[in-house]
Amino acid sequence: MRLLIIGTLNGQLTTATKMAMDKGAKVIHAENIIKAMHIVRSGKGADLAMVDVGLNIKQLIDSLESEHIHIPVVACGVKNDAAAAVAAIKAGAKEYIPLPPDAELIAAIIAAVSEESHRMISKDIAMERVVELAKQVAPSQASILITGESGTGKEVMAQYIHQKSKRKDKPFISINCAAIPEHLIESELFGHEKGAFTGAIARRIGKFEEADGGTLLLDEISEMDIRLQAKLLRVVQERMVDRVGGTKPIPVDIRIIATSNRDLPQAVRDGIFREDLLFRLNVVNLKLPALRERPADIALLAEHFIKKYSEMNGINVKPLELKALKCLQQGAWKGNVRELENTIHRAVLLCTDDEITEQNLRTPEGYKIGEHENQNPATRAALTAEAASSALIGQTVAEVEQGLILKTLGHCLGNRTHAANILGISIRTLRNKLKLYGDSGAEIPPPNAGESMPRPYM
Repeated sequence: MRLLIIGTLNGQLTTATKMAMDKGAKVIHAENIIKAMHIVRSGKGADLAMVDVGLNIKQLIDSLESEHIHIPVVACGVKNDAAAAVAAIKAGAKEYIPLPPDAELIAAIIAAVSEESHRMISKDIAMERVVELAKQVAPSQASILITGESGTGKEVMAQYIHQKSKRKDKPFISINCAAIPEHLIESELFGHEKGAFTGAIARRIGKFEEADGGTLLLDEISEMDIRLQAKLLRVVQERMVDRVGGTKPIPVDIRIIATSNRDLPQAVRDGIFREDLLFRLNVVNLKLPALRERPADIALLAEHFIKKYSEMNGINVKPLELKALKCLQQGAWKGNVRELENTIHRAVLLCTDDEITEQNLRTPEGYKIGEHENQNPATRAALTAEAASSALIGQTVAEVEQGLILKTLGHCLGNRTHAANILGISIRTLRNKLKLYGDSGAEIPPPNAGESMPRPYM
């Protein structure tokens, strides 16, 4: 994991730096925001920025956004600096970390951002066959295409291959081709020169150059515009990059891994994907089985996610009751491992007994796993709406919203970050709502030990 430290905070960030390096992070230090921007433009990159709260965090975030550089920012300051913490969150910082730093907190942040536990969790023979093939081809230089349904773990497999390759000590750079607007993806991939287009205020190194010596993951490659595929084909073939607005090609040494949840041969027939690019990327194809095709892994994965989210939320690890396990094993899991992970995360937060029960595994609408899966979407939606609305009659919209937010926060043991994730709102919106409810006399669940921002900052 690449960590960018900005500022010094009277030496306390230096201590945090040492802790991060002890946990395996690669740390780059910048004295101020100007130097930090120079670093990220130059291709050194960062997965997370920890910033002295005394610096102009709004300037940093505005600069990153204006140049379409996506790096999460965490503000750091002394514990009693509540005003600075609130200002940092309002400016757009993801979290606030009180200093002096705690080694376990630093480790948790690094684990959450880097997710460096890239081991493949499996014992089902269907998945083990794919893992064995991945081990076999990982040391090679061949391009690899990883296919499978959404949620099967394609990016995790890509990281696993990188860790097993000869490039494991070099960068692993990922770009989601579906998440970046069409008019920006060329600059994101290949970089640009100063003045190449409106807003190009400085030279920017693209993902291909950033990954030099390492691995570049082109996630959801099927979503890339076919016009850009021609330029990508040249890079794949010749390992030469042309920056937007540049005058000479730049050599790059990379290993390319691509993923897709689409049928790419069909996309070729439909005229939306280049056949020659498919041949170049598909030297080795790893097709990940859906979770329903690897049933022996369900219990193993559930146990892993229970441990992961219990530790993350400061909750004692609780076992699955037998009935709950059978319920998991009977599910269709259309969302695959991602759906299972979300189900377990929610169950860990909701469980108040000594075991995780079938009741804890129910969907947010109150359904059992697999219930109504065979019904058509219209019928399922009608049943969901009927069940949800029957308990809400007579309440105002504001009352319903307040009740939902406070109940979710209570289930999350006061953890604002996880409640916001479940509710699908930003942490800033949640904090504003809680302040409003508190001012009107409502009882607000206090943050638990897992909340990164102390209560006075609320």
